[in-house]
This record gives sequence, structure tokens and C-alpha cells, in this order.
Amino acid sequence: MEPLAYTDVGLTYAAASGEFMDSSASMNKLINSVWPGKSYPLGATWDGEGVNFALFSEHAEKVELCLFDAKGRREVARVDLKEQTDLVWHGYLPEARPGLLYGYRVHGPYDPQRGARFNPHKLLLDPYAKSIVGPLRWSDAHFGYRITSSREDLSYDRRDNAYGMPKSQVIDQAFTWEDDHRPMIPWHDTVIYELHVKGFTARHPKLPPWLRGTYAGLATAPVIEHLQRLGVTAIELMPVHTAVNDRHLAQQGLHNYWGYNSIGYFAPDMRYVANGGVSEFKTMVKTLHSAGIEVILDVVYNHTAEGNHLGPTLCFRGIDNVAYYRLAEDPRYYIDYTGCGNTLNMMHPRVLQLIMDSLRYWVLEMHVDGFRFDLASALARELHEVDLLGAFFDIIHQDPVLSQVKLIAEPWDLGEGGYQVGNFPIGWTEWNGKYRDAVRSYWKGEGGLIGELAYRLTGSSDLYQRSGRRPYASINFVTAHDGFTLEDLVSYNEKHNEANGEGNRDGENHNLSWNCGAEGPSDDPVIKALRARQKRNLLATLLLSQGVPMLLAGDEMGRTQRGNNNAYCQDNEISWMNWVLRREDEELLAFAAHLIRIRRAHPLFRRRSFFVGKRDIAWLNPNGCEMSEHEWHHTFARCLGVYLAGGALDEQDAQGRRLTDDDFALLINAHHGPIPFTLPAAAWDAPWERLIDTADPTSGAAIPHYEAASTYPLKARALVLLTARNPGKHA
Repeated sequence: MEPLAYTDVGLTYAAASGEFMDSSASMNKLINSVWPGKSYPLGATWDGEGVNFALFSEHAEKVELCLFDAKGRREVARVDLKEQTDLVWHGYLPEARPGLLYGYRVHGPYDPQRGARFNPHKLLLDPYAKSIVGPLRWSDAHFGYRITSSREDLSYDRRDNAYGMPKSQVIDQAFTWEDDHRPMIPWHDTVIYELHVKGFTARHPKLPPWLRGTYAGLATAPVIEHLQRLGVTAIELMPVHTAVNDRHLAQQGLHNYWGYNSIGYFAPDMRYVANGGVSEFKTMVKTLHSAGIEVILDVVYNHTAEGNHLGPTLCFRGIDNVAYYRLAEDPRYYIDYTGCGNTLNMMHPRVLQLIMDSLRYWVLEMHVDGFRFDLASALARELHEVDLLGAFFDIIHQDPVLSQVKLIAEPWDLGEGGYQVGNFPIGWTEWNGKYRDAVRSYWKGEGGLIGELAYRLTGSSDLYQRSGRRPYASINFVTAHDGFTLEDLVSYNEKHNEANGEGNRDGENHNLSWNCGAEGPSDDPVIKALRARQKRNLLATLLLSQGVPMLLAGDEMGRTQRGNNNAYCQDNEISWMNWVLRREDEELLAFAAHLIRIRRAHPLFRRRSFFVGKRDIAWLNPNGCEMSEHEWHHTFARCLGVYLAGGALDEQDAQGRRLTDDDFALLINAHHGPIPFTLPAAAWDAPWERLIDTADPTSGAAIPHYEAASTYPLKARALVLLTARNPGKHA
């Protein structure tokens, strides 16, 4: 950090002690040196000579800029921002420098029954702060009301909270990107890997301790080598916006590990910094790009860490509660579509501006490649109903920057009508919850699902085709951060969240999981073998389906959370990756990598258009005949075959050359017994070669051949992939 120099205004920074040497005279001189500044851009902007400060507040009566010593412990000056343009309060400090710590105090009425919650005794973060430093030290002083009062939030608290508040920090955004460019991997070629910045490397034995759990740790050779060996093309980072650890968790010695509690939409969370500040995040992105790997951010614009009407006053609430939040008919309370106490007010143009400015900042300044929007349905609510033609989506569609990056919706929230899988606009992809549920249910052994499974295997045309979207609108997943890991999905029938301190009441109860005969860890070789097979079945289904596959980090290596399906507060070995692998973990990793190589080598598994009918796909019963309409509705059916015709692909590559591929037969059996399956004839009378049989983990070592009309011994609870080579492709 560059030392701050305020000698021209009588405020001198002593680098040795890290403190300001100040006096009343120097403070007065500093205040008198304030220039009017500009109302745009919002936030604190260093222009090479000084810093412009600009804060939106529609209903404030007075705004004060508070400056702090280098450690953020002591307020050394308070500047009255007297200029106001278009509801933006602004001022310019000609001698301010990057590294300066600051916050705001906003004056106005405190009248919760009318939605007003101004309290100048509370230091507030800048919503546009590019860096936020220091921890939030919880105390009653962070609440705008007397927390012990019988009148609850109708009372008024006069205690100053500055000592325990994080501080906003002025930064110099200069960074040498050199020739960095976004990999721009097409959607149909994308394989996403969802991970947590800290948890992924917190226990990595090949990283020095000071790099573990950091942005810099993700950019190291051992990590990149693992990603490349696996074959993923993008990492999706769980939230990295500055977040708050909930008070009730802190009191229990727990942490909001996942980070879905944002308070700073421009500032990367400093908990994941080794020693490089904001530039460390940029270096991570630059290094991953050089390895051909995209960076997607999981972003939480639907609510903030300030919670409901009894929550703390940290930023938006104290700046302009009425503008920033959706208030109920009784404006003392908040409309809550998120289950987190509040919902940002997407009907206010300045809130829309905040979100759009944040998104553009992360693309243009931080070079990220896309976003996954948490509880995206909440962003579409303008009045009450989900309006997918709302202002938020209109703005993104016309934006020349944001319309060109990857946009992923979590297409639901907790409000009425919030489940919107399949209903987002063109240009958006979606986490396909119906895919997850169908695949889990099928491999659990439930009958009557082959029709549903067929839609999911082929890109969910029933959800996306009618609106003009492609198969890659479907982000397919079997597991994600929220829920069981793959290992736990096949090891537990019930959740085991006792470590969360909520009496095992939290987390999803309907997991569609199956423990294969014993709850939790087992030494029974039969159960262990079945679990290993089920993991291969689920991975193979995911990676051979049309659409975009998303893997949860560690699923390829048997990561377990010990049955915890809501490990949001477990910043410990329950959530962290274990890099010490057993033999079976190494085998599973090799199997997952093999599947991704098959997917990459064959365009038939990453189509850009939906199947059109009998010419390019055929659905087979175990007799090798095409399924009849009656057979699709058999409630006992648990076996299905798919013939994929590589010669009928009818697509072009990026250079306009017609694509062709081998033929494939995918045989799927979730029944508890073996089912002999009669193989169809390939288009060019070539024999079938076995590529994968999940009942035999060494199936890739030998490639037996099978003639058309011969019978393949499809074992119980197994998936088989066979190929007939296209002589035109291999000429």
C-alpha cells in the first residue's frame, strides 16, 4: 500500500507507526481544502492527482465523509459533502491517495414506520467501494436501534460503531494485463467446475501454507494441472464479493463459509487474499486465462447482509433504506423473497445502476467471463409476480458488454411463483433443477421415469426449445454446493447437519439419495462397490448428456461432507477438499477425466441444436427395437437404450465445415438385476466397441467388439457406452 501523504493539509502519515499525526488545526485545514468534485462515477475514484467521492442518497439530509488512520482504528477527519447533484452527494480531496480508509455517516430521519432508518452514529460502507478491509467486530453498536429496548427497532441507538466496522479503501486500479483475453469458450464446449476459493486449496499439500485458501493459491501450477487433467473449461467461484459473517454464527464459533451474505458488490473478499490485495484477484484471472480456463462468479444481488428490520445498519439501510430495499405495505418491514430477511429494490433505477455497474466492473476491470445469479427469480420481480421481461433483463440484453459474457440463472427464489426453470429469456442459461431431480431419482431406482430421463439426456427440449434457446441453455448438474456431495448422495439416506447447531432442522429433507444399504461410511465390500458404481453412473450420465455439465469440486475424488447437506457455516475440514486420495478416489478421478475426453472428442455429445427425430436419434428397448408409445409409460421401466447417429449430426464447426461423428449406443439400466440388451445396427455396418461400462471400472483397458443384433450383458445398475466408428471421420 502506498503511504498516504497529507502534509499539504497539515495531516502527516507516519509510516513507521502506521498512524496519522493530527490536530484540530490540521483537520480544519483538510475540511477547508475540499473541492466540489463530480457526481459521476459513484464511489471513490483516484484520478492520479486526488480522489473524487460520490454517494447516492435520495432522502438524506446531510452526508459526511469520514477518514481513518492507516489501521482503520481512529477517525481522523470528517468532511461534510455539501455538493449534491441528481441526488448524489460528492466532493474531491486533492491530496488523497490510494490506500486511504474511509466511510460515511448519513443524516436524515429515523422513522422505521415510514421506512426511514438514517442514523449518523453508524459508520457506513461505500456501496461502490472497490476494496473493503478489516473484519466486522460484532457488537450491539452496529444496530440502528437499542437492541435491548422493548420497542425493538422503533427505538434509537446513539452508540458509535466505527471501531468495529470494516473500512472502505481507495485503490489504484492500474494493473498490467499484458495480452490477457477472455478464452471465449463456446457454450456447447463448456464444462463448469463449481468451487470455493478457500475450501479448494485450504488443505492442498503441494501449496505453502500462506497460499492455501487464497486467490493466489488458485493460480498455482498444482491447481491448474488438476483442472487441466480433469478437462474442465471454466471454474465457477462461489461468492467472492465482500460478505459478512452472521452474528448468530459468530457467537457459536461458526462462519458464513459460503459467502451468500454480500455487503460489497465491487470488492473481492479480503479473507481470500494472500498478500496482493485487489491485484491478487486480477493475477488469478490472468493466470487461469493463460491456461485456457474461464472464471465465472456466483453473485448475490437479490439481498444483502443487513437482514430484516432487526438487522444491523452497515451500508444500504443507513444510506437510503427506502430506495435500496423492497418494503412491505407496512414500510417498517421488508418484502423477503430470499429467505434472508430482505430483497433489493429492482424497481429503483439507482439500484439497477448499482447492479449493472458492478457487473460491468467485474467484466471490464477484473476480466471475469460470466456470472451465475443466485436466486435470479428475485431479480425479475418488479411488483410481485416474476416478470422475465423486466427492466433488469432488458438492460442486460442491450448492454454491449454484459450481453456477451456467460449468464447463468438459478431460476427460482422463495416467493410465490418463484420456480421458473425453463422460463428465462434468450441469452440466459439456467441451473436445471429438473435435470438434477430426474437423474437422482432414476439412479435411485424409481420406476416410470424413462420419459423424463429422455428429455434430460437430450438437452431438455421441453423446457428450452419453444423459446428459441439451444440445448446449452441447460446447465446440467447432479450435485452443487447446496446439498449432498456425490459421495454423500450414495452414502446417506438422511441429512446429518448436527454440526450446524440447528438441531438438524436446516437443509433440504427431500434429497433423492440412496445409501446403498448402510447409512454413512461402510467397510462392507459389496456396499462400497455399489457406491463406486453409482458414482460412475451419475458422472457418466452428467457428462454424456446434451447441455452444459457442471461438476461440484471434489466429486471426481470422493469428497464427503459427512452427510451434511447444508455446510454453509462449516469453514473447516467438513467443507474443505481432501487432497490425500485413496486408490478408489484416483480411479474415480481418472474415470471422470476419461468421460470429459470423450465429450471433447465427439461433437455428438455437445450438440448446438436439438435432435430432430428418427434420423439422428432412436430410443430402444432391451430387445433392440424402437420404443413404442405404450412402453414409455410403463411404471416398472428402468432400462433404456439410445442410438445416436453420428452421420446425421448436421452441424458445422467454427470454420463452416460439416461435422460428422461416430455412432454411439448408450445403454442405461437402473434395475437391481441384469438385463441382456440387443444391440442395433450401426449406419455403416461397423462393429460396436465398448468405451465405458460402469459395472467394470477397468472397462477402458480392453475394448471388446460386438456385432449388430448381438446381446450385450448389461449388468444391474450400470451404464454402458459403445461406439461404431465412422469410416468417413477416421479416413
